[in-house]
Amino acid sequence: MPAMAAHSLADLSLAVRLGTSDSSLSSCRTLGGYGFRPLPLMVNRERRACSYSHGGVKVAAASEVAVKEKPKNNNKKGAKEGIKESLLTPRFYTTDFDEMETLFNTEINKNLDQSEFQALLAEFKTDYNQTHFVRNPEFKEAADKMQGPLRKIFVEFLERSCTAEFSGFLLYKELGRRLKKTNPVVAEIFSLMSRDEARHAGFLNKGLSDFNLALDLGFLTKARKYTFFKPKFIFYATYLSEKIGYWRYITIYRHLRENPEYQVYPIFKYFENWCQDENRHGDFFSALMKAQPQFLNDWKAKLWSRFFCLSVYVTMYLNDCQRTAFYEGIGLNTKEFDMHVIIETNRTTARIFPAVLDVENPEFKKKLDRMVDINRQIIAIGESQAPGFVKNLQRIPFIAALVSELIAAYLMPPVDSGSLDYADFEPQVVY
Repeated sequence: MPAMAAHSLADLSLAVRLGTSDSSLSSCRTLGGYGFRPLPLMVNRERRACSYSHGGVKVAAASEVAVKEKPKNNNKKGAKEGIKESLLTPRFYTTDFDEMETLFNTEINKNLDQSEFQALLAEFKTDYNQTHFVRNPEFKEAADKMQGPLRKIFVEFLERSCTAEFSGFLLYKELGRRLKKTNPVVAEIFSLMSRDEARHAGFLNKGLSDFNLALDLGFLTKARKYTFFKPKFIFYATYLSEKIGYWRYITIYRHLRENPEYQVYPIFKYFENWCQDENRHGDFFSALMKAQPQFLNDWKAKLWSRFFCLSVYVTMYLNDCQRTAFYEGIGLNTKEFDMHVIIETNRTTARIFPAVLDVENPEFKKKLDRMVDINRQIIAIGESQAPGFVKNLQRIPFIAALVSELIAAYLMPPVDSGSLDYADFEPQVVY
């Protein structure tokens, strides 16, 4: 599952309140209970900052989980700067499990069509990638060769990706457990998706070990706050997250296949099969929404669909434009890459969402670029030496300008789309 810096995009999310709040996932299991074995404890400190309230929604102002560097053979020790959590950072999610049970309870919903779920379950059980994530000596050799800014930004890529995948593991595992009695088929699919996410997170965390680092995933389970989304918002957001993850991975894989001189680390060679896990997960969320047509067939669904498209696309664009060194390091133009991913994701999403953004309108990209410039100014203010209250005053006009751009992008004429009759998914389209 994909991942957001600065107090930017969140202002739209908070202004158009989702009914979200930060809460702990009281029923969440520890990693040990799932048989997922994280690397040894490497965390050396945790810093929790106070939170502030914005529009009735409580948001963590800052928190930090540090990742400590493993001692090398020469016995020199170093500490890596902590992972700073911000409003653009990958988040952990929870939902209303009781409502989810009601939505998919086969006793309550006698007309619930299970045929597509059963077909998807058979595909998940096949486990095409069971033996795919096998490492070789190339990994450590490539990590040792990587130096300078690329090494630093690549480690951040692994950290953020691992956190996002692990977030999906926790949510899917709990949904699998809670739905076991009311809908065993849907529950088993969630459990098998958690298997995939755990496999991805473990593979990424093992990649961090090539750089003498490791995330303590068990610690993250207990230390991170969980953001509450109602089930229908989980459907919209997670569908988009999985599909945009698919297009990111397959695009990078195809680019490096054609330009092997930029293959700086062998993890990219795994992306072709890996992205099919993301694709299947997205297909499942598409099936969940089709089984609950009230989430797709009214005017409110159109508004929420556009909102989540905008949130996900802007998040990715702002995030990636802060990390151009990573994309340049693998031979990609960051903005061109992002626009390709956004356009392809939007075309895919149009098959199920009742309305999507007109991202192929040149004005949409112009708005994204203006948001990037504004966001950079907000970040620069945050990194200045001015007193906190001065920074807050300096941010106000830029935050207002950013919100204005977001609203203008949201209000652009949308593209009506979607079909509840759609049953054939991307594997037939993209290959």
